[in-house]
Amino acid sequence: MKSMTGFGRFEFSNAERKITIEMKSVNHRYSEISIRMPKKLNYFEAGIRNLLKQYISRGKVDVFLTYEDMSEGKTCVKYNEDIAREYLQYMRQMSESFGLENDVRVSTLARFPEVLILEEQTEDEQDIWNDVETAVRGCAERFVETRVAEGEKLKNDLLMKLDGILDMVAQIEERSPQIVAEYRKKLEGKVAELLGDTKIDEAVLATELTIFADKICVDEETVRLRAHVQNMQETLNAGENIGRKLDFIAQEMNREANTTLSKANDMDVSNIAINLKTEIEKIREQIQNIE
Repeated sequence: MKSMTGFGRFEFSNAERKITIEMKSVNHRYSEISIRMPKKLNYFEAGIRNLLKQYISRGKVDVFLTYEDMSEGKTCVKYNEDIAREYLQYMRQMSESFGLENDVRVSTLARFPEVLILEEQTEDEQDIWNDVETAVRGCAERFVETRVAEGEKLKNDLLMKLDGILDMVAQIEERSPQIVAEYRKKLEGKVAELLGDTKIDEAVLATELTIFADKICVDEETVRLRAHVQNMQETLNAGENIGRKLDFIAQEMNREANTTLSKANDMDVSNIAINLKTEIEKIREQIQNIE
């Protein structure tokens, strides 16, 4: 499981160039990659984006690439044999036409224009891309390592919070039968106060208790809450790109907590349900950081 918060840095260098890449990210609903690099490398942007998609599925990622050309200013000598041949051809003609000695030496011919020229070396785009790819992959791997480390911390924190939610669900389940018993006792007391020695019809009492119990019953909500907690635990342990799924599960958990709170006719259950909603909201906030 990976967090959407991460940082990575990688430096690649050889005799011809030095490439340094830094990546940092924060949480985002979708994948948004911003790349800052020299204009000289702009034609590699699409390739870099496609490469990063192999490592990143969600998050706002800023990529900073610096490039230092070690071979800048390097030139090579180019020999133009065709031009030299033409020079010699015309010199022979001049020697024959004017009866002059043809005393041209190699050193003399080499000084003639365009015979030997200095030419700036051209860079091989494929060679540059190979080095850029190496640097991008190296940085992305370190970047992912920090995301995984942060993701492990988030996972442990979420699992602990889920255990706490299960404890609160157990408290609600334990308290619910007591509420009905207390309501029966309270109802009997009021009837006795109003009717004196007259006994209440058990059928009427049973009907009233049934209606009350049905009104405050949260069995379905607690069962679904347990199922959602189990689903989230399994999803956390499965890992990979689970942020969106966890968010959906948390929404369902919050819905059950809201229903439980609306049905609560007891201060203890109300307080537990409020704490339950608070913990679920904390989980939802944490989930926003998961890829």
